[in-house]
Amino acid sequence: MPRPVMRLVLASVLGLLTIGRVVPCAVAGMQEGLAAYATGDYAGALREFRPLAEGGDAKAQSLLAEMYAKGQGVPRDYAEAAKWWRLAAEQGRATVQVNLGQLYDVGLGVPRDHAEAVKWYRRAAEQGNSGARYNLGVSHTKGEGVPRDHAEAVKWYRRAAEQGLHEAQVNLGALYAEGRGTPQDYVRAHMWFSLAAAHQQPGEKRDRAVRNRDRLAQKMTSEQIAEAQRLAREWKPRRETPPQ
Repeated sequence: MPRPVMRLVLASVLGLLTIGRVVPCAVAGMQEGLAAYATGDYAGALREFRPLAEGGDAKAQSLLAEMYAKGQGVPRDYAEAAKWWRLAAEQGRATVQVNLGQLYDVGLGVPRDHAEAVKWYRRAAEQGNSGARYNLGVSHTKGEGVPRDHAEAVKWYRRAAEQGLHEAQVNLGALYAEGRGTPQDYVRAHMWFSLAAAHQQPGEKRDRAVRNRDRLAQKMTSEQIAEAQRLAREWKPRRETPPQ
């Protein structure tokens, strides 16, 4: 992230030589702001983040937006959150692009606009963000902001599922089981449900994946189940290098 670089001027005539590392002002302010935030000193964090955000620092903009969204040190204000997330999103921060897209999806602080949400999800998805890819899958499943298209939903769920995102693995398994957007394939469906269950903490999400898998198993042969289990054992998440 671009940060202003401060030049060191030595006042050698007066012998004012400081021993130690020189920390650029923006970096020092960010460090102090993060330290204040970590201790719950939100007022102190805001004092550090705001001038950096106003100076165009995308990380500070995203942090300031988050504080407005959560009401930390300021009244909760989704319009202000959207303002600062948009500034950071325009600088290419993928996680912020997802946050901004979600505000448009539900109409928090901005008019509800599914097409605008999809625009931001797509920008983040192109950078490899798994949450954005999952959200694009949901958009295509529901036909919100884009035409309903189960084949496109499968494409985006698969890309997120291959990165290990539980929600995408469950949805992709369901589409394979039902044969929507892809040929029906119980083996692949069982595999994705198994992976979703294996990598999720105990709770409702894991239970749902297990229920889906076990219901499906009742329709499968023992050979199909064995093949699905083999595929799940051999599966490895796909690691992607973010675009430069």
